[in-house]
Amino acid sequence: MPPPKLDRRRFAALAAAAVAVPAARLLRAQLKVEKPRVTIACGGKAAFYYLPLTIAEQLGFFQAEGVDVEVTDHAGGTPALQAALAGQADVVSGAYEHTINLQSRNQHFQSFVVQGRAPQIAMGVSAKTMPGYRNIGELRGKRIGITAPGSSTNMVAALVLARGGLKAADVSFVGVGNSASALTALRTGQVDAICNTDPVMTMLEQKGEVRIISDTRTLKGTQEVFGGPMPAACLYASMEFVDRNPATCQALTNAIVHSLKWLQTAGPSDLIKAVPEAYLLGDRALYLASFNKVHEAISVDGILPEEGARTALKAIASFEPALKPEKIALAKTYTNDFARRAKQKFKA
Repeated sequence: MPPPKLDRRRFAALAAAAVAVPAARLLRAQLKVEKPRVTIACGGKAAFYYLPLTIAEQLGFFQAEGVDVEVTDHAGGTPALQAALAGQADVVSGAYEHTINLQSRNQHFQSFVVQGRAPQIAMGVSAKTMPGYRNIGELRGKRIGITAPGSSTNMVAALVLARGGLKAADVSFVGVGNSASALTALRTGQVDAICNTDPVMTMLEQKGEVRIISDTRTLKGTQEVFGGPMPAACLYASMEFVDRNPATCQALTNAIVHSLKWLQTAGPSDLIKAVPEAYLLGDRALYLASFNKVHEAISVDGILPEEGARTALKAIASFEPALKPEKIALAKTYTNDFARRAKQKFKA
């Protein structure tokens, strides 16, 4: 029996199919992560500041994207960054503004997915050591607890002091971390004021142990402190890592945006089940109250707004006089390419 004749239309269809098969294989090969094991240095995992990272880790979102992630915990954002600079981590979960500071020192790092659209940092004075507090000027000579020197809490504290006419040199900054150690430092009188994240600040506030004098846990409060949107935690890495590992960065971004999507609808019981018991600091009710305070500060889609980058540059320039804004190539400090694809995938 002679083979069936191929008309032009059938021939074109078969040819297209022949091309499509290897193209599909090529696409799958391109999507295969270049680095299946990734170490992420985090500046204090227990803070709500890094909640999307915790959710991605605890609920298996990284594994679902084909990446085995190890998260190493550090006392603050600066130690986490130092771990990456020392080659001990591939990626940092830390504040976006570090990428700007790094570029000013000719070290090129890039944010590729945002976890927070507001810093979620509050500053309060101790009811124990400063019960009669009236104005910022009274903090002169006092000890102020921050997560770690050079961290976002350090920057926010310096901005608050500047509004009251004080310089950073007018106070003593003390690194206290952002979990139980921070609570202890305030409660035992080791510091007179504290600039920290939640759940620490809400726990101190609700027990009447601090008086809040500045608050960026809401979008409105962030606008008041910074004069615009201020991106917070993100995943960032050296531009060399991002360039060499695009599929890996996409996988990490997908996991974080999946977390952001999950957090939009998660109920109290979902959250309590997802986070490690130690993060609750012994009080589930206050932990959930803290979550309610910072919920709107969590990014909804992982995208960093251009205006937010400009706000961050302005804030850092006021905190670091040696930094010259005109010499910063702001567009190189972040990319939204990965987040846009993840947003489309998860309808975030």
